[in-house]
Amino acid sequence: NTSGALCISQAWPGMARTIYNDHKRFLETYLTPYPGFFFTGDGVYRTSEGYYQLTGRLDDIINISGHRLGTAEVEDVVNHHAAVAESAVIGYPHEIKGEGEMLAFLPLKCLSQGYCNADRLAAELRELISKKIAKYAAPEYVQVT
Repeated sequence: NTSGALCISQAWPGMARTIYNDHKRFLETYLTPYPGFFFTGDGVYRTSEGYYQLTGRLDDIINISGHRLGTAEVEDVVNHHAAVAESAVIGYPHEIKGEGEMLAFLPLKCLSQGYCNADRLAAELRELISKKIAKYAAPEYVQVT
């Protein structure tokens, strides 16, 4: 059981070869961090059985009131809620905090368990995030899809 950066050792069909008008940026972003490997930018967890699970983007950070918060960290907590099938967290400009956090794209597993009320679900998710991460990490907006 281990986790780290997802890097690929060999080229594959359809692989990006450059960034239009900025080949230097392509090299710095994907080939320099781990020489000899293509860095995907994703985190990964490998089980003792050899299965891989993507854990999220390593460079996707929201800065809330001076706290750097990884979106994958919040998504992981939210995805443990019984009603949530998957989630995505994004930042948006905030007048006071610099950046605010918004939980978006929450398709639900089952509406029959009383989670039709978006306000109730949003409150439960804020409480869950507050307990597992911190109060400042609780999103202001939750969009159920």
